[in-house]
Amino acid sequence: MVYVVALAGSPSHPSRTYGILEYATKLLQQQDIQSEIISVRDLPAEDLVFGRYDSPGLEPVKASLEKADALIIATPIYKAAYTGVLKAFLDLLSQKALSGKVILPLATGGTLAHLLAIDYALKPVLSELGARNFLGSVYALDRQIQKQEDGSFQLDADIEERLKQSLDELVEITNRFQPIKPELARVS
Repeated sequence: MVYVVALAGSPSHPSRTYGILEYATKLLQQQDIQSEIISVRDLPAEDLVFGRYDSPGLEPVKASLEKADALIIATPIYKAAYTGVLKAFLDLLSQKALSGKVILPLATGGTLAHLLAIDYALKPVLSELGARNFLGSVYALDRQIQKQEDGSFQLDADIEERLKQSLDELVEITNRFQPIKPELARVS
């Protein structure tokens, strides 16, 4: 079964970035894809700030990333780059932690001027961590994600459609590369 980790890089909660991840994981669950959201803001701050690679507090998150077939990495864009809290976490991963994973980058921002921050700021760091299988990223303007009275977020039709297409591609690719279960393998 495909397992997807959605990594929320926003330092605040609730946030549009987290809202888009919640929406994405609901769509995945409707397709019987197991998923979980991990918010870097909830990780031990001292471990992130002091670069504690061997922190026991980070082991469950690292284990989830290791077993994941795919990652959705979402971040707001501030000052033309992804968040510092996300960078602090990524710095604590092993050099090949994302090797063999399908990666879907998502970003939110206030202006289209920061659209390329995914390609020029985030993807090089993810590549350094072994990521090679990038899907087309989804960049949403803040005004395209509206907070509702109940606390949920509503996506504009354009962003919703682009997100659905990207998630369909993620599911297709990860299903294609699922290892053959030993009980299903044929013996000649």
